[in-house]
Amino acid sequence: MASRADAIAISGTPEYSIWRVIFASSVGTMIEWYDFYIFGSLAAVLALKFYPPGNDTFAYIAYLATFAVGFLVRPFGALFFGRIGDLVGRKYAFLVTLTIMGGATFLIGLLPVYKTAGWFSPITLILIRVLQGLALGGEYGGAAVYVAEHVPDNKRGFYTSFIQITATLGLFVSLIVILLTQQSMSKDDFSAWGWRIPFLISIILVTISLYIRLKMKESPIFTSIKTAGMTSTQPLKDAFGKWENLKRVLISLFGATAGQGVVWYTGQFYALFYLQTILKVNTKTANIIIAIALLCAMPFFTLFGALSDKIGRKWLMMGACLLAVLTYIPIYKAMQAAAGNNVVTVQSSKNKVTGATSLTAMTTDPVTSALVPAKEAPNPNVPMLVFLVFLQVIYVCMVYGPIAAYLVEAFPAKIRYTSLSLPYHIGNGVFGGLLPLIGLWSCAATGNILAGLYYPMIVASLTFVVGGLLLKETHGTLIWNEVGGMK
Repeated sequence: MASRADAIAISGTPEYSIWRVIFASSVGTMIEWYDFYIFGSLAAVLALKFYPPGNDTFAYIAYLATFAVGFLVRPFGALFFGRIGDLVGRKYAFLVTLTIMGGATFLIGLLPVYKTAGWFSPITLILIRVLQGLALGGEYGGAAVYVAEHVPDNKRGFYTSFIQITATLGLFVSLIVILLTQQSMSKDDFSAWGWRIPFLISIILVTISLYIRLKMKESPIFTSIKTAGMTSTQPLKDAFGKWENLKRVLISLFGATAGQGVVWYTGQFYALFYLQTILKVNTKTANIIIAIALLCAMPFFTLFGALSDKIGRKWLMMGACLLAVLTYIPIYKAMQAAAGNNVVTVQSSKNKVTGATSLTAMTTDPVTSALVPAKEAPNPNVPMLVFLVFLQVIYVCMVYGPIAAYLVEAFPAKIRYTSLSLPYHIGNGVFGGLLPLIGLWSCAATGNILAGLYYPMIVASLTFVVGGLLLKETHGTLIWNEVGGMK
């Protein structure tokens, strides 16, 4: 860790102030991720609440499609709030995003279910997810840039990795809140009304975070370029209308964030959905497995972030993508064995049913392939499942720990917020966010429980090739040179 004197000399920011900035930014960003992911963490419960009864397959896929809407609009939030962040300031943009996210999440806690309100319920849910996606599209870029523009050039991977922890921490906190709520009441009460509590209490967390953020000052680099009249008057045009910068955006997308997105969502969210909906591990047990794996892996975000300051960002990220491609199928086969529930395939009515366990089809169409164990997994090997998910989250740490520092270093300060936000949110919101929906649909459509892995493996392979050939190493970039901060 750099000494206080070194930090002041290189970045102009005392080290105690850096940690205050990291804390303020991380708390708010973690709460936004919590708000965004609480929706996905409750998929097994809420899918049957917000859609017509009688067809569980339709309910799950419709719910995951609604979940995916929040991801699809994130790039639009990135453009809208990125422009504000480059025009007005980083602080103002992520104050607005936090307010929108907190209000939208609170509304889900108040929303009537399908049985009470009919189609008003799922339609309103989609609109709320749009608001959540727009808000998160603006939040991440602001937090990453804000922290990066306070810290020394030679410690950027280490310091920004604390922002990277917030996404996994938000998912972890959502699982813990759900588990504690479930523990405090009967299963019937949780299904009837208890699921609302995790959404409603988020308003308390948001209020605290807003109070903290209101006391923060603008980033020193943005303040300097604004004072010097160096800010962009047309961030969108400057970011995407000039080939030199657009090329950086495209390379960052296909050579970094697309692969990072699918690795992140496979290792954490798809693993959760796979346990709950395909292997039929008890919902509470599946949440505990994921929560323990996330808790054990979280320190590795900072480890790989700090390591990227020493050896570079590029090949850590590429290595994670390659490992994912090579090992996902063996890992998920091992998860099936550890769950102790023999999932079999049901193909068309003309074909044989294979395997040892009888099934209840996920669909009423006799021609469509389907898979689902008829009963809950009786005795899953929890330690082994924790280890297998932990292994996947290590890949997440390898690619996600250094990526904020890479993105900040790839773009100039005057269009940094706009430029990095778009590839990040297309990579995560589109390539990554659609993964649970594509994965579970692929399993149901083919009758092959491993079919959901082909999509992330293809995208991660693409990123490894594009990134390996075209991605530039950035860990030696001196962003403080733009404002004369390096002596």
